[in-house]
Amino acid sequence: MSSKKHPNVIVFFTDQQRWDTCGAHGNPLGLTPNFDRMADEGTHIEASITCQPVCGPARSCLQTGLYATQTGCWRNEVPLDKDLTTIAQLYTQAGYNTGYIGKWHLGSKRDIVPVEERGGYDYWLAANLLEFCSDAYNCNLWNNGNEKIHLPGYRVDAMTDAAIRYIDDAKKQDKPFFLFTSYLEPHHQNHIDDYPPPDGYREQYTGKWMPPDLQQLGGSSGQHLGGYLGMIKRLDEALGRIRDALKSLQIDQDTIILYTADHGCHFKTRNSEYKRSLHESSVRVPTAFCGPGFDGGGRRKEVTSLLDLVPTLLDASGIEPTDEMIGRSLMPILRGESKDWEQEVFIQISESQVGRALRTSRWKYGIVAPDGDGWNDVSSDNYLETYLYDLHSDPYELQNLIGYASHREVADHLQNRILKLMERAGESRPAIENHPITRPESQRVVCPAEIGQ
Repeated sequence: MSSKKHPNVIVFFTDQQRWDTCGAHGNPLGLTPNFDRMADEGTHIEASITCQPVCGPARSCLQTGLYATQTGCWRNEVPLDKDLTTIAQLYTQAGYNTGYIGKWHLGSKRDIVPVEERGGYDYWLAANLLEFCSDAYNCNLWNNGNEKIHLPGYRVDAMTDAAIRYIDDAKKQDKPFFLFTSYLEPHHQNHIDDYPPPDGYREQYTGKWMPPDLQQLGGSSGQHLGGYLGMIKRLDEALGRIRDALKSLQIDQDTIILYTADHGCHFKTRNSEYKRSLHESSVRVPTAFCGPGFDGGGRRKEVTSLLDLVPTLLDASGIEPTDEMIGRSLMPILRGESKDWEQEVFIQISESQVGRALRTSRWKYGIVAPDGDGWNDVSSDNYLETYLYDLHSDPYELQNLIGYASHREVADHLQNRILKLMERAGESRPAIENHPITRPESQRVVCPAEIGQ
């Protein structure tokens, strides 16, 4: 444990990374040795679930500790409310230097982000929509004075170089630092319909491995998966470089690192694009902590929301979260002070649909507004049961159990739970129409002990 009162903090944030790309989750390709070591030595959040599988909304949640409907950024192209308290402001108030590098996606313009829209970060080297003003080998960011800065090299490497420069400079200050490094990779590069890895990396992983959902459902994975996995390999190398820099600067024992992502990727298998669904491929992401308070935390089975990461970081840094924050800190559990943890995460889905979902340790339950407009409607007064998955027997969600008579009691139980969570998130209590029974004699009825899992 560090002797510093306030440890340094680095958030290593990727965009659109599935959980099963990591060796710690069983991936056989050796893509992530640095993440795997971090997860092994620190604290691995095995079931880490985003609360909104869309770029901007998820980012608003991680910056504020609130649901996307509470931040107002319930879909993309909605700037973050300037009056909201952000994690950067809380770290600043605690005496930290704060820095942001990379993709923001919470501003009003495509490229530059005006000072008042930066969430309170002191140091700034970022672009709002990085995918539209940058490319794999053409990384353009804007500095504190909104001057365009071209960083040489592959984009992951260029941003990592910038992060290491920031860490080196920050170490010389008589203050701890909070650095949020937000990569675009492994996100789809929109204008070329590709996932562009560094030269030579696509060939290493094309045709080598494919997760079961993509094997079964196809989508665009045959075209894109090799490049996508190559991007993740380079991200992991970047993580290793940052950890090496911390060790070289002799501040590795004084620095917390959080590795996580905004959402996953289903490669056009669940809808016409890459995310915006309730499925594990969209909502489950790799997450691990290391550093003071987290080393030796082991593999945690608690189902954890993106919203829980905010108070966890603050707690580990000796900073009080705001009363408005929804999430729960994991620190009492890691300290052995508590075992109380409700195994549920509430998920809001926009743009592709007006949808809501509940993820427990075993079950996934989803509802969709049949007449909802995912781009224009924040929520709905009426939903229809649409999905039910048993993640113990079907972790890749290939058998939808909604409408099975054998699982009606499970659906009823989860429906009651999701209604309570919707109200807790500030939503009005809607009407949820039960899915009609379509499989009256499908399998054994779920026993009562399994229903609440």
